[in-house]
Amino acid sequence: MERGNSKHGPRLDDEMSRETASTVGNTAGSRAEEWRQPEPAGEDQPEPTRAPQNDTRSSAPKGMTPAEVEQRSRLGRYISLSVLPADRSALRSNAEENEAPDDILAALDRLPPDREYQTVSQVWAALGHDNETQRW
Repeated sequence: MERGNSKHGPRLDDEMSRETASTVGNTAGSRAEEWRQPEPAGEDQPEPTRAPQNDTRSSAPKGMTPAEVEQRSRLGRYISLSVLPADRSALRSNAEENEAPDDILAALDRLPPDREYQTVSQVWAALGHDNETQRW
């Protein structure tokens, strides 16, 4: 059975569009009424977009600089987790398969050959770098 046209008619369509105009067609923001707009910060309060003064937080864990975190992450990009635990030769082979640059391959060549590494952090430490310190 075909239902035909689904319009209600011009008068009913106009009435329905006026009823929903405050929620559908609001171009001033997500709130329809002015009283719903958030209040600005008080006179004695900082703007919400500013960070507090002397904020020393960083994205690096305690015991590492952001540059060290990036370098360790870069090393980890070329070592597949599926290869771990692995020794130096397996790590180097895996890094070659993952198209590691020469500096990463040279760093892996400096690893002691008789040791097995469980994590990228252990590889990083064996290369003479510090990992994050525990926060107890």
